[in-house]
This record gives sequence, C-alpha cells and structure tokens, in this order.
Amino acid sequence: MRRFEWAGRLWASGTGRFGVIVVAVIVLTAVVSLFWTPLDPLRVDIANRWSDPTGEHLLGTDGSGRDILSLIMAGARTTVLVAVGAGAIATLGGLALAALGALTPRPVRETVAVLVDILIAFPVLLIAMMISAVWGGSLLVVIVSVGIGFGVNIARVTRPELRRVLHSDFVLAGRASGLTPWQNLWRHLLPNVAPVFIVQLSWGMAVAVLAEAGLSYLGFGAPVTEPSWGLLLSDLQRFISVHPGSVIWPGLAITLTVLGFNLLGDGLRDATDPTLARRTSRTAVTDPPPAVVA
Repeated sequence: MRRFEWAGRLWASGTGRFGVIVVAVIVLTAVVSLFWTPLDPLRVDIANRWSDPTGEHLLGTDGSGRDILSLIMAGARTTVLVAVGAGAIATLGGLALAALGALTPRPVRETVAVLVDILIAFPVLLIAMMISAVWGGSLLVVIVSVGIGFGVNIARVTRPELRRVLHSDFVLAGRASGLTPWQNLWRHLLPNVAPVFIVQLSWGMAVAVLAEAGLSYLGFGAPVTEPSWGLLLSDLQRFISVHPGSVIWPGLAITLTVLGFNLLGDGLRDATDPTLARRTSRTAVTDPPPAVVA
C-alpha cells in the first residue's frame, strides 16, 4: 500500500467521507468555542427563559435563559476532550496489554489473556460509576474509566494480530539481525497492526462520547459549571412535555457525533484493508465495461 493511499479510499467511501466531515465539524466547533460563542454559555437571563429560536438565540434558550447554541458549542469542547483523553489512555493501556500478551513468555501471555477476558466483562459505565464512588464524579473520572474500559477491548483485538505478524518472515529476519523483541515491536509489529488499532480507536472514541453524555446525564460526569451535552440533556428532558423542541438539539449533537465516529471507523476499516483493496482492483480490471446500446 502506497503512503496515504488509504486516505483517498477513505474519502471515496460515502460512509468514510461522512464520518470525516462530522468529526472535523465537531473538532472545529470545539476550537472555535475556545475564542467565540454567540453568547456566554453560562449567562443566566431569566427574562428570556424558554425563548423560541430568534435572531439572537438561534436555537432558543433553556429554563435559565441560557443560549442553547452557545451551550452546545461549549459542550463540544468537553466532548472532544473526553474523546481524545480516553483515546490516549486506551492507546497506552491497550497496546501495553497487547504487547505483554504477545511478546512475553507463555505463562505471562496466558495470564494477560485471562486478565483481559475478565476485565472485558465489566461495562464502561459500571467502571466509571465504581471509580466515581471513590473519587467523585468529574471529567477525569470519565476519561480514565472509558480509557481503561476500551483499552481492554483494543488489547483483545490487537493481541492476536501481533501474534500473527510475529511469525512473519520480515519479523524473523529482524530477529536474526539482532533486533530485540521491543525493537521488533516498534519497527515491524506496530506498523502492521496499525490499521486494526486505528479502527478500534475510532470506535472507542464513539463509546467515549456516549459514555460522557450518559455519565453526565446521571450526575457522574462533568461538573455543573462545565458545559456538557449530557448535562444539558438532563436539564431539558424534565420539561420535554412543555418545551419538547429544546431537547432535540443536544440529543441530535450526541447522535451525530457518535454516528460520525462509528462511520469513520467503518470507513477506516475498508480503506486500510489491503485484501479489500486488492479485491476491488481485480474487479475493476476483470469486469468488462457495460455494453453501449445504440
């Protein structure tokens, strides 16, 4: 596979292109909200509570008179922070467990495999609630718990891939040339399992977004002083029978973001699969062109 060839296939895929656009919009919104929002997202204006969409409040206001569009823009910062932070922890933890389960002596490998199977049985939300019961609810708790929970999933998927690549000819040649197991891991193993890892990481970020919203909704996530889509949804759903339109916006933001990360993962899986690329190219070569009807 030529360098960056997968990026072209990702953009050519409808699902991949949609995922890239959605994730890019969310990240851009988070960056813009650091410098500008239409109004102060935490400013309370009782006189304008439950305002319908107007020129000043494009998406209306909530029960405290806060601008919903500003809250959603500011909440994108929390979403991106949790997705990136949980992804970093999942990367470090997942690759460490996968390496221990693939490159160490057999007793250690089997112990790590059993440990991963045990940890994967615990849902991410349950891990977060257990940690919150000890250290209290915060964004750090969400990031750590989601990172740990999905790091185990990454380890479970990446470990057999590392074992498969470990017996390849180029890895054996590297070992014969004097490379240590960890040098082989860095030079040969990780680059060859990167496609599988990147796909799992994008799906893990989708889980992180959903977990943050769910935990904030339940009171285990972001503090009330920090804009969050889950907190906004929790505040608005109590008045859904009176002002149903206001609940749409945070729910739509969460749904689109999770969908974007999931479709990005699907697109990356298709774009980085060399067997699929070869199969597609063979089909394009062997299939005859359609007949032209006069």
